[in-house]
Amino acid sequence: MQNLLSVLTEQLNVAADDATKALLYQQRNGGRIEQILVRMGALSSESLPGFYATMLQLPRLSSAEFESLQQDIEWLATVKQQLGTEALLSVIQENLLIISADKPKPTALNLRVISSCPSDYAGFERISSLWPTAQVETLVCSEDQYAVLRKIVSDENTQVQSNDLSVLEEDRLRELASEAPTVNLLNNLIAKGLRRRASDMHIEPWKQKGRVRYRIDGVLQEAELIQPSMLLPIITRLKLLSKMDIAEKRRPQDGKIEMRIDGRNVDIRVSALPVGDGESVVMRFLLQDSLSYDIKTLGIEPDIEEALLQELQATSGVILMTGPTGSGKTTSLYSFLSRRNEPGVKIITIEDPIEYQLDGINQVQVQSEIGYTFANALRSVVRQDPDIIMIGEIRDLETAGIAMQSALTGHLVFSTLHTNDAPSAYTRLLDLGIEDFLLSAAVRVILAQRLVRKLCPHCHQADHEAEATVRRLQLNWVAEHNAVQPEYRKAVGCEHCGYTGYAGRIAIIEYMRCDDELRQLLGQQDFLVQARLLNRRRGYRNLLEDGVLKAMRGKTTLDEVLRVAG
Repeated sequence: MQNLLSVLTEQLNVAADDATKALLYQQRNGGRIEQILVRMGALSSESLPGFYATMLQLPRLSSAEFESLQQDIEWLATVKQQLGTEALLSVIQENLLIISADKPKPTALNLRVISSCPSDYAGFERISSLWPTAQVETLVCSEDQYAVLRKIVSDENTQVQSNDLSVLEEDRLRELASEAPTVNLLNNLIAKGLRRRASDMHIEPWKQKGRVRYRIDGVLQEAELIQPSMLLPIITRLKLLSKMDIAEKRRPQDGKIEMRIDGRNVDIRVSALPVGDGESVVMRFLLQDSLSYDIKTLGIEPDIEEALLQELQATSGVILMTGPTGSGKTTSLYSFLSRRNEPGVKIITIEDPIEYQLDGINQVQVQSEIGYTFANALRSVVRQDPDIIMIGEIRDLETAGIAMQSALTGHLVFSTLHTNDAPSAYTRLLDLGIEDFLLSAAVRVILAQRLVRKLCPHCHQADHEAEATVRRLQLNWVAEHNAVQPEYRKAVGCEHCGYTGYAGRIAIIEYMRCDDELRQLLGQQDFLVQARLLNRRRGYRNLLEDGVLKAMRGKTTLDEVLRVAG
């Protein structure tokens, strides 16, 4: 047992605790140790072909040959002619697939076979019983490759065209979704996304196949294609894991999965949306351990950080964060809450949904289906005697009104709005129906936020053209005002960043303090213009200017700033 434990930890990089658990499970229940580790989530099945090839001294099926076997299936007719269909299919049942059969002499037979698990000798025993003198060359392939070629041979058609599934079809889908090729393919796709730091994974029908894309640092990137025979089983498995109705393909559905992949616990929010050619499924990865809710990690400029930290110590008022979906508003608010999270401070959040669990903070889940809305939840929360309240989003007049009144009765309230910049938050709240006097008395600070990608530290180069662009935009004053010597950089791309030139993201912020001088502008027809001018006179930057400052410091590129805030 000790020797095998050593192989698992050294050859496969399995955690010692996971390897020990897997070995104990094997002793009690049997099975192959590497497959047990895959099912545990302690090992990626992607590493198995390389492991088998090394341990058993076998060659691997190349990508070029796999593509050839997929596209030109004349080999199948040849194999059937030489061996017979029945014999070929009987070998498939033992996890072996014969891809070539040659008879150089009447009494000789040369076979080339592929296997995703050559340590299972049942298939080789079947070949020996059928063709005792055969010479067998074995190639190691992945589970995905084996599944695709096996479908071709057995001619299984898993595509269901009707919106309504019969009982037999539904049972068949459940079986396919639980088979090892489907399980391993989905686990591999999720593991790849996590290794590439993806926040989301998209599976969409595209040209009769499934297109997989990852959102990395806010930008979608092509990953790979899923074969038609595997697309429906993959989507069905996602529905089963997230407790959706697998027979329902005509309306959107949402769910949640908790699983362990590559030794990491991950929560996945799943959304299924009917589209023209099937269903589009989007998974959002939520990794509790990978996030640090610290203002220092947001990349906020020192002048804004200093002013913001002072405002966070207030005992009452509203602090608003604005920006579109995916601009990092929730992460920033969590960072603000973490700064105030102390034994003597009671904090309650109202969220839809609760994405991350925060230690020491009471988090309330909105449930609109039973009438438990933001407004209803907020009424109950106020009675809990909190010091700080966070409202996931202000969507209507009722929620906005209670939030403002809570701020006036001694609560510090954090919330978000969907507006393009900080001054627009005022007009948005007025449009919702908030009275001028209530707005003036309650709001302390408004922040607008976007996320820009950070330069990869390994491959960036000097950008000699950026200076001219900044002058053309008349933003060269930013360097003078902030005493910065510009060091513009451009993205290059290397193996460390996936050849994108970027790794990670930081926030660009527009900060607006709501004091008496700003409140006097409320109600004026040109409020937005005057508010922006006032903020400029105070030395604060808008989103574009804050982004340009970060480009001057060499943290990101000017192109990236213009893409996000230009």
